[in-house]
Amino acid sequence: MKFDSVDEILNFAIVKEQEAADFYTNLANKMDRESMKEVFLGFADEEKGHESKLIAIRDDKQMLAAEKQILNLKIGENLVDVELSSDPTYQDALILAMKAEKNAYRLYNDLAHATDDANLRTIFLSLAQEEAKHKLRFEIEYDDYVLTEN
Repeated sequence: MKFDSVDEILNFAIVKEQEAADFYTNLANKMDRESMKEVFLGFADEEKGHESKLIAIRDDKQMLAAEKQILNLKIGENLVDVELSSDPTYQDALILAMKAEKNAYRLYNDLAHATDDANLRTIFLSLAQEEAKHKLRFEIEYDDYVLTEN
């Protein structure tokens, strides 16, 4: 990826956050369990929050504080890829969510390393840590409800 301006980078990240919010909304709509529907809708809201932060940064040049390093259980790294079916199992939904968060983390890390702007690097590293936090929540859920059952 090659960007010619900070605004191009931010606009790209804003689109990715909207796609993530749409992904979680779609996943929520496929859940039979109301509790899981609420979990995924909550993640959609968090991704919309990221989008709002990025828009505020782009428009007002606000900066985010850096997040501390988040623990990685690495559960998602060893799982096979699954497709989003019309009726995903709880396990499949968690795998999809972990992989989506892992990809978002990588995206923000890559964007951080692709810019020479120190403030923008800080922003992207902060967002990467937020995505790592999301992945950790799904890994814990997977560990608690899938791995303990098998």
